[in-house]
Amino acid sequence: MIKHNHTECRSAMMPVRDALDVISGKWKLQIIISIQSGNKRFREIERSIPKITSKVLAKELKDLEEHQLIKRTVYDESPVLVEYTPMPYAETLQDVIIALQKWGLNHRKKILGK
Repeated sequence: MIKHNHTECRSAMMPVRDALDVISGKWKLQIIISIQSGNKRFREIERSIPKITSKVLAKELKDLEEHQLIKRTVYDESPVLVEYTPMPYAETLQDVIIALQKWGLNHRKKILGK
């Protein structure tokens, strides 16, 4: 393995840190997957993700909207209807999600032998 100097190491870590700042935690990618799978309403998303609380979901949806990964649309109906849809930018995470799914399956096999 080639040893890199401090500056090269930092420049390699910075983009990873930036990416993790956006998708970190155990919920954000699950929320994106849920929305991309067709769950558009808050309760649909909440039901599709085991153990997520309403408070956490609301916070994470707001973060994802701020990072332009999802769009929140409010329809002026009675009662008010709110839908969440993936933005085109969310598609750029598809390779990351697939890589994490593959790695997770392999890790589960290695650790649990299944």
